[in-house]
Formats: sequence, C-alpha cells, structure tokens
Amino acid sequence: MKHKQFSSLAFNIGITAFSLFIALLIGAVLFMIAGANPFTAYAVMFTAPLQDVFGITEMFVRAAPLLLVALGISISFRSGILNIGGEGQILIGAIFGLVVALYFPKMHWSLMIPLVFLASFLGGALWGGIAGWMKAYLNVNEILSTVMLNYVAIQIYNFLIRGPMMDKNEVVYGTGASQTARIAREYWLTKLIPGARMHTGMIFAVVMAVIVFFFLWKTIYGYRMRAVGVEVKAARYAGINTKWYLLLAMIFAGGFAGLAGSVEVLGVHHMGLESISAGYGFSGIVVALFGGLHPLGAIPASIVFGLLIVGADMMQRAVQVPAYIILAIQGLIILAIVSSNVFITKKSMKVKVLNLFRKPAGRSPHAQ
Repeated sequence: MKHKQFSSLAFNIGITAFSLFIALLIGAVLFMIAGANPFTAYAVMFTAPLQDVFGITEMFVRAAPLLLVALGISISFRSGILNIGGEGQILIGAIFGLVVALYFPKMHWSLMIPLVFLASFLGGALWGGIAGWMKAYLNVNEILSTVMLNYVAIQIYNFLIRGPMMDKNEVVYGTGASQTARIAREYWLTKLIPGARMHTGMIFAVVMAVIVFFFLWKTIYGYRMRAVGVEVKAARYAGINTKWYLLLAMIFAGGFAGLAGSVEVLGVHHMGLESISAGYGFSGIVVALFGGLHPLGAIPASIVFGLLIVGADMMQRAVQVPAYIILAIQGLIILAIVSSNVFITKKSMKVKVLNLFRKPAGRSPHAQ
C-alpha cells in the first residue's frame, strides 16, 4: 500500500515538474527572441523575492487573496461544479465590504472588521449563488454563467466607484480618479512588519483553510458535497439533495472570493480601486489545482504563486523585457499546472503516460 502511494506521489511530482520544464523552456525561447538572457531572467524570478524583506512580505501579501479564492474553488470543484467567476465575486465582495466600512455608523474596529468580512462574504456568496442556482435548478452551464457574471460585476463595480460611491474629494478637486473614499485607519488590518505591506490577512486566510479542511473532511455536509462531486447520480440515489449541495458549493465559493475582496480593501488598498481584483479570481483557480484541490495544499501553493507574481514583476525590471513577455511566461506556467492536473486526475491519461515508459512485452518464442 505504501509503495503504491509513493509511486502515485512520484508520478504526480514528475508530471508536474515535466510540464513546468516545458513551459519554462518555451519561455526561454521567448526571452531570447526579446534579446534577454533566460538564465538571468529565471534566476531573478525565482530567487529575487527571497533575498530581502520587501520581496518576502510582498509574496505573502499576494498569497492571502489567492488562498481565499482557492479555498472557494476547492469547495466548488470538489462538489462537481466549476467556478470561473472569482473575479466578479471579489468585486462584489469588495463593494459590500466598502459599503459597511464607509457608510455604517462608526464603531470599534473589533466589531467593524468582522462586520466587513461578513458583508463581503455575503456579497460574494450572493454572486456565486446566482450561478449555483442557475446550474442546480435550471441546468445552465456554470462556466458560461460565471464568466458572464464577471462582466456584469465589473460594470456594476466601475459604475459605483465612478458614480454613487466615488470619493467626494475627487469631485471637488476635479481630478476625477475612479476610486472611493479611504476607509478609517482604525479599520485597516494590522501590519505584521513595520514598513512593509504584509498584514494579518494571511493569518486569517490560513485559519480559513484549516476550517474548510475540517468542514470538507470532518462534517456530514462536507462529505455530502464531496459525494455529489464524485458521482451526482449515485449521490442522488443515496438520498442526498444534490441540487441544494451544488447551490451551497457555489455560495461558499463566491463567499470566499468575496473575502479576498475585503482583505484587499482592509489590508492593502484601504479604498475601492479599479484594479483591486488584480486577476486573483483566475489565478486562484490555478492555486487550487496546484494544491490538489485540498484546503491545506492550497496554503503552500498560494505562497509559491505569490512568489511567481512578485518574481515576475522584479524580472521585468531587471532584464528589461516587455510586459507582454512576462504575461506570456505567467500564462505558460498556468497552462503547465492546469495540463499536469489533467494527467494526474484522469486515470485514462495516467495509464497512457505510464505505458510510454513500460517495456513492451516480448514476443513468445512459440508464437508463429
């Protein structure tokens, strides 16, 4: 049994490493076309963030929202429903949190911060629940609905920060920047290191990961959600209300993405900005897959991906390559992780790969 588990782990690591190697090899070609040294570029990307306090702390700043989105993705994917709507859910969660932080009566931070988190969770849950309800009760493809809801959320968010929720000072001064007012300083998440942006949001995200783990694997509700994800017909035959658990999965997925929005508001930007999501809704999918769709696996996966994001920014400045080359490298790495996950999770693909490395059976000497 242990040998079988070791072989499976070795295969998973091997196929992931091979996919990343191919992605980095293609990226090296792009660097050479752009006139940059690929060895220097990759050395900066993977090591520069670890060489000082700024790089390390920024890595965790990026990891916090990625981890929260990945937790929701893990819940939905484990339940058999795909959530591609993290971007929109982050924005709606941020708006709900901003409404509470900016317009609710002033109160102590120990009450306000949990209230902002709750509001953001409810906002994201509402947005995710729309797609979940459409999938469960109307059989609308969740990929289509979540992607479309992303566009709707973007328009709603932009309208609010450019109109009803726009900072009044921007109107008075005539600068017209698309942003809300800054939330009160006492509501900001505590900085863990003086002079750095790293905040308590990462601690909150790790605690949430532990809670999600116990929910999925230690409660009857988590078991039923995973059962629906494994085989919906068998789960229905066993008496599980599959429609409700599909809806519940998307509510949780949207809720955790909404929490990522409030973490960015309270911990980083302290206001509503146009680029507040920073692509975390899509990157969180990769983090979840890289972590094996396991809440605890998403913790190191989010840190690694935070390293890649910060390293890519540093690499662009160090080797002076166009921004689109950096985006292409990030896309190749994402493609490598996603494609390797296909070989890991699909038994038929795994068998085909293993058969390539097996010696063909020798022909019997008695065969004619």
